[in-house]
Amino acid sequence: MVIIILGLIILYILKISPSKTKYKDSAYKESSGNPFSQTVFNKGNYGEFLTFTELEKLSGYNILMTNLYIPKDNGSTTEIDVLMITETGIYVFESKNYSGWIFGDQKNKTWTQSLANKQKNRFYNPILQNYGHISALKSVLSIHDEEMYRSFIIFSERCELKNITITSDHVHVLKRNDLFHTVRRGMLESEKRMTYNEIDTIYQTLKKYTLVSEQVKKDHIKSISQRATDREITETQRVNTN
Repeated sequence: MVIIILGLIILYILKISPSKTKYKDSAYKESSGNPFSQTVFNKGNYGEFLTFTELEKLSGYNILMTNLYIPKDNGSTTEIDVLMITETGIYVFESKNYSGWIFGDQKNKTWTQSLANKQKNRFYNPILQNYGHISALKSVLSIHDEEMYRSFIIFSERCELKNITITSDHVHVLKRNDLFHTVRRGMLESEKRMTYNEIDTIYQTLKKYTLVSEQVKKDHIKSISQRATDREITETQRVNTN
């Protein structure tokens, strides 16, 4: 019992207390609608929160948004973890709060996570995932210029990016501790493409896709599950045909 209590105290000192201070000082709560407990104890939300707070350190006229459910042409939605609208463009961030070794190629459909116990997990190529987010943004914003968009795949510091191949200029795959300096350098080296008013207009257009209802979230999850099932059926049929 004493050990459990000591463990809880250590957890509070090392993680909960510092996170609570950061949470209170951040605009993440208002942007996401996630309460503190749902932010800290949900691994996915916590990764998004840490990404959001890193981007808040950037200077300049930047608007941060999180958990956007953007409609797609087929009637479903695609969820953007974190989005930043700046004078130099629209930055789209896909957060992967993973551990282990990560292997991936921009051209491959799936990537691999290799854990210490030799377990290997495959997951959908996050670059392609973010490409889907950007495609949906192009439709709702009617902004189709590729130079306006930057794609960032953010992994946690707990992982090791072992072999990642990227072929596109505006795609970045990195760990969270490199995020601030990478984005800052990119913004300084990029030309300004939008005025403050244009940034505000994009924000107002996208605002309605945040803080969505629970029904929208349920429909989104259902759509993802259905697509996963369809992919499994297609793969099974392909294997049986060969």
